[in-house]
Amino acid sequence: MKEYSFEKLEVWKLAKKFSLKIYTITEKYPDSEKFGLTSQLRRASVSISTNLAEGSGRNTGKDKAHFTQLAFGSLMECLNLLLISKDLELISEVEINSLRLEIDEISKKLSNYRRSQLNH
Repeated sequence: MKEYSFEKLEVWKLAKKFSLKIYTITEKYPDSEKFGLTSQLRRASVSISTNLAEGSGRNTGKDKAHFTQLAFGSLMECLNLLLISKDLELISEVEINSLRLEIDEISKKLSNYRRSQLNH
């Protein structure tokens, strides 16, 4: 079976793993957040890897970099929603700290990837 270029990207793999973790964490959110934080966090987290996949189908480095920038924006959206979740005591200090380490790693890889796209 053919493996597409985005599937080989370490940053895509990390982003996909991150979204799966978000799904697991938000399962514990109250039903009152089903259409609020739960939905927003899930959509934003999936958007990171989705934008990387979509960008891989573009022709120019500039177009590819645009989608990588969108992925970065979705990552920052996740961070914001997680900080709100922490303030609402939906996640613990340990959970937010662990997630922030993943966000930091993905953020660095997205920045490096975008830079390489713009240089090609």
